Amino acid sequence: MSELVQDNSEETGPQQLPLDSWHRERGGRMVPFAGYEMPVQYEGIMAEHLWTREHAGLFDVSHMGQLLFSGEGVDVALESLLPGELQKLGEGRMRYSLLLAENGGIHDDLMVTRLPANNAFEEDAGAFYMVVNGATKWDDLGVLRENLSDDIRIAHLDEQALLALQGPEAVTALERLVPGVADLVFMTAGAFDWQGNPLWVSRSGYTGEDGFEISLPADCAVAFADALLEQAEVKPIGLGARDSLRLEAGLPLYGHDIDLETTPIAADLGFALSKRRREEGGFPGAERILMEREQGSVSKRVGLTIEGRQPVREGAMVVDADGSEVGKVTSGGFAPSVGAPIGMAYVPTALAAPGTEITLAQRGKIHRATVTPMPFIPHRYVRKKG
Repeated sequence: MSELVQDNSEETGPQQLPLDSWHRERGGRMVPFAGYEMPVQYEGIMAEHLWTREHAGLFDVSHMGQLLFSGEGVDVALESLLPGELQKLGEGRMRYSLLLAENGGIHDDLMVTRLPANNAFEEDAGAFYMVVNGATKWDDLGVLRENLSDDIRIAHLDEQALLALQGPEAVTALERLVPGVADLVFMTAGAFDWQGNPLWVSRSGYTGEDGFEISLPADCAVAFADALLEQAEVKPIGLGARDSLRLEAGLPLYGHDIDLETTPIAADLGFALSKRRREEGGFPGAERILMEREQGSVSKRVGLTIEGRQPVREGAMVVDADGSEVGKVTSGGFAPSVGAPIGMAYVPTALAAPGTEITLAQRGKIHRATVTPMPFIPHRYVRKKG
């Protein structure tokens, strides 16, 4: 654990992950991403995508921000910035939430967990553990520090690694190394031990598959990743497949599908507004967000299936009959499990109903698309014991 430090990545170049050499030794093709050098692929995006859907993919997501919050009334304080119900969030329970701006836009999307007394961070019961996006973590820290009182302590866990093991066989592989993780269900977390090293394991992820995210000290990350890779079900997976998996799962990517210009209602993330918070308000942008929830937003994020085999990429225009731009594609690509190109776009609310046929323009070419419910592939989260 360490205190908040200044981000100098723009001056010093991309930083290295704790597993940097590990990725290179296994043929990972490294690219700059979110201030780090990260593996975009090993044997190929298609193969890695399909392996994760059928077995278990190991992702290094150590670039993401891991934060701790503690202090008297920390749940009330965080609710002043997030629209989720945190005061009644049980220990070891997680919630997807949004760091909101005063205009109703989204600073970031995140996962927040209330810690029990037995946790891997030596925090008192009732403290909160938060995982934020790597590309926005420094801005998030600025917003959080500026808006929370000095009574709330914020710690940036920049000496922790974060691994994600995703896929239907993830539980089999991880249970072999860390007995007891199979007892977790979706959106719960707990403390575990591996060879004397403290692990914080949550049953969560961002691929639509069952799986886990594991926070652990950086100095044991290589040994733990090696142990995971010795399991027959596990292969290392790069950023490319992580993006195609989350797109098929209908999950937005910050900086592409959501940002400071999009509200939770336009982004189809209204589920992140807990019932009590909707009734009481009291979070940034509440007036606009609750009005949009009541009356509808001007535009809405939707899923698209594209005719033909040619993917339509981020930035392509949604056009009307006159060829005028009325919306924009925010994510797009060929979906290996669907077997067709898919995408996400913001369209006028009048065009947002499933089954609506729309026209896209990309580099002088016209593409036909149909608004499609998301996810494109059913989620396979383990919500309760069978």
